[in-house]
Amino acid sequence: MTDTTQIAQRNESEVTRKNDETVRRATITPPVDIVEDSHGITLWADLPGVPRDKLDVKVHDARLYIEAEAVVSAHAGLRVHHAEVRAPRFARAFTVSDDFDTTKIDANLTNGVLKLTIPRREEARPRRIDVRSN
Repeated sequence: MTDTTQIAQRNESEVTRKNDETVRRATITPPVDIVEDSHGITLWADLPGVPRDKLDVKVHDARLYIEAEAVVSAHAGLRVHHAEVRAPRFARAFTVSDDFDTTKIDANLTNGVLKLTIPRREEARPRRIDVRSN
């Protein structure tokens, strides 16, 4: 699995149109931990403040996309004087090798951490070969 540079360029800012005005929104590249073993890959992505309904994980043409938007609640009666990021948008993409079965990805979001498990295809798993002697 390789991280793509194309998404990093897109993450600097996202341009949207609102009432014929161009609006730039910062997009954050979420930090990830990736562990690979003989069974597959496990990926953990930090997505603080992201509810399940604002998370989009998809696979297309051997690329895994993670896109999400955090929900930052403002308390009634409080006025924000300074905010670095009001509603952070997260985006990250990876290229997934053919060794992995993207049709069997398991995804779980708990306490702002997305855990993706991508199993290795059976034919790509290491296997022991019995050697006979004559």
